[in-house]
Amino acid sequence: MQIYLVGGAVRDRLLGRDVNEFDWVVVGATPELLLSQGFKQVGRDFPVFLHPDTGDEYALARTERKIGKGYTGFMCYATPDITLKQDLLRRDLTINAIAQDQHGQLVDPFNGVRDLELRLLRHVSTAFREDPLRLLRVARFAARYAHLGFTIAPETWHLMCDMVKANEIEHLTAERVWKETEKALNTDSPHIYFQVLYQCGALAILFPALLPLFKKSTSKSLPHALMALLAASQLSQNIAVRFTALYVNAYSLSDPLTKQHIMTMAAHLRLPIEIRDLLIQAVYSHHDLINALTLTADKIIELFNRIDVWRKPHLLSYLLLISQANACDQYGHPPKQWPQSDYLQHALNLANTVKAQQIIANGLTGIAIKNAMNMHRIEVIANWQASNLN
Repeated sequence: MQIYLVGGAVRDRLLGRDVNEFDWVVVGATPELLLSQGFKQVGRDFPVFLHPDTGDEYALARTERKIGKGYTGFMCYATPDITLKQDLLRRDLTINAIAQDQHGQLVDPFNGVRDLELRLLRHVSTAFREDPLRLLRVARFAARYAHLGFTIAPETWHLMCDMVKANEIEHLTAERVWKETEKALNTDSPHIYFQVLYQCGALAILFPALLPLFKKSTSKSLPHALMALLAASQLSQNIAVRFTALYVNAYSLSDPLTKQHIMTMAAHLRLPIEIRDLLIQAVYSHHDLINALTLTADKIIELFNRIDVWRKPHLLSYLLLISQANACDQYGHPPKQWPQSDYLQHALNLANTVKAQQIIANGLTGIAIKNAMNMHRIEVIANWQASNLN
């Protein structure tokens, strides 16, 4: 039995990046042998085991054969005679097909180290096209390593475009698409992910609501939606903020079915509810947030009530970041100063000085309490605005 470190741990070590997860491949072993050593089997479709002490994943060397459509249509073979090279051959990219033995020696049958040096994302074999999930993975790696200068190899790019034309990506489940998208949104350059998907034709299938934003872009720079996402990634690590900054311009308040369209899109993508709701709030509040400095006191309270900022104060911060990101320049740089943020945050602080207990003490009940709260909140904000004019 031989054990090798594989995949991302080897790749990121060679790139000088931190490694937090370790995956191992075991050659010349059986499930029974690993179970006898205390490993716990967790894979049903192929034998993957958890180490009894570290919890790292150990997978038996395996090969795969395409038997159906999509990324699940594979038959897996894991027997003691499967070699390390055969196991590495089934991997997506050469930079992910490098192994390291227990003595630190690299096993690199497909020149992954060279491609790391060349900053190229290159497929290992033409079997790449059999798994549509790999197209999303390449787009995600392009986003993850964009700051290091990585690009997609021409031959891999052509293969990705062919996969789209062959309708392979239509067999991806919404859950897997969102999982890869979520990972891409957590990178330093998430806009690259969507740019790659657009250029290979996959965006129209996976994220159709974004397509008009790309098509109407006439400048040589990236579409504004991608610039907004780039700006949002500089302002916040929160993926809900980033995703919403990208999508907020895909919907129009002039369309009475806007909320329904967002709900349909969110259900199709299996979006987390908090991201769906943030997008709805952003679309309906975007104009007010951009023009916050000119809002009257009653419009500010109307905005706060719509957001329900009294119970969810963090939403105001998120929405202000989204509006700031969408005010970016053509290079994706957000405004260094965004006075709307301090202005509305101060207005909220003033509104919060109005306490329900004071109003209840005056004998009001039911809806009268809410109305009185609104009136007093408007009054304190209006007085503040007036004092700033004097």
